[in-house]
Amino acid sequence: MRKSLILAVSASAMLLSACGSTGLLSRDRPDEYAVTRSAPLVIPPDFALTPPAPGTPATTSDSASEQTLRALFGGAAPRSPTETSLLQRAGAARAEVGIRSSVGDPQTNVVDKGTVTRDILAAPSGAGQFAQAVAGNRTGG
Repeated sequence: MRKSLILAVSASAMLLSACGSTGLLSRDRPDEYAVTRSAPLVIPPDFALTPPAPGTPATTSDSASEQTLRALFGGAAPRSPTETSLLQRAGAARAEVGIRSSVGDPQTNVVDKGTVTRDILAAPSGAGQFAQAVAGNRTGG
């Protein structure tokens, strides 16, 4: 029993010593810092740069949000002839600028058309000339 215990301890010591860098399984490993080359530092060409004076307008014409959108989506792309034709037919030249912002404005006047318009839009297709909207309360469900 004592011999098997000594044998097991010495075998485990040999196996553990192989795990070290000086053991039987030592190998050359790549240096993780030598994988990429570090670029040399670049000195700016103009040392006469001065910070902007307070209160002066920015030298860039784009705001930070416009620069962000351009960086994310790549700026304006040329429109295809099909898209240009579709926009012309839809009246893009007469479109009101900023209409999406003014629609949700509380000062915008809207007309409540009631449930009749909703019922007409929700009517099943195929009713044709015999389709009709019935005014009044609907019951059931």
